[in-house]
Amino acid sequence: MILLQTLSTDSFSAADSLGMDAAGQNIGLLDLLIKGGYMMIPLYLLFILAIFIFIERLMTLKKATATSSHLLDQVKVLVSSGQIEKAKILCAGEKTPVANMIAKGIERIGSPLKNIEVSIENVGKIEIYKLEKNLNLLATVSGAAPMIGFLGTVAGMIQAFIAIAQEEGMVSPKLLSEGIYEAMITTAAGLVVGILAYLGYNYLVTQVSKLVHSMEYSSIEFIELLQEK
Repeated sequence: MILLQTLSTDSFSAADSLGMDAAGQNIGLLDLLIKGGYMMIPLYLLFILAIFIFIERLMTLKKATATSSHLLDQVKVLVSSGQIEKAKILCAGEKTPVANMIAKGIERIGSPLKNIEVSIENVGKIEIYKLEKNLNLLATVSGAAPMIGFLGTVAGMIQAFIAIAQEEGMVSPKLLSEGIYEAMITTAAGLVVGILAYLGYNYLVTQVSKLVHSMEYSSIEFIELLQEK
């Protein structure tokens, strides 16, 4: 009975001392990121790459959607009145996917309607390719970051258990817990990078789809204008 009381007292004392150490030690975010180990380096690089791609694509899409709402109406008036050169100049001033498609159609006026449609479609494909540039890379980041984080955790756990195996005598709970939480940091960081990249990718894909629909609508209206002539 006395032995049980002694063991119980010792265990509570150890738990209290661990709790005091844990409470007295303030671990900041920067400290956690540093403790993640060398596997955090590729995660940092992937995070920077994801942010760069997202901002660059966002600015590109913003410029691409800056087409004047009255562009097609003005082109209709100019083409109907035979002012083809003014219509070309108007489209050239916009420098957007929609304007580039219409400009190509204006250049082909006088050719068979089928040839005009093909020319507009070809320009549209090129413009869509430009809009989707690096989106696949952003999707790759969203999938690779969690996997790299998990790999870092596995490597960290292996190192932690090797350190525990090399310990002589009783292994302290503090050593065990520190090894585990340091190993788990890479998984958390990988998930954060992956989630942010995934959300950014889906947002950009949605914006590209909206712009593609606008391009299709504008090309259809332009073809209908030529059919009415």
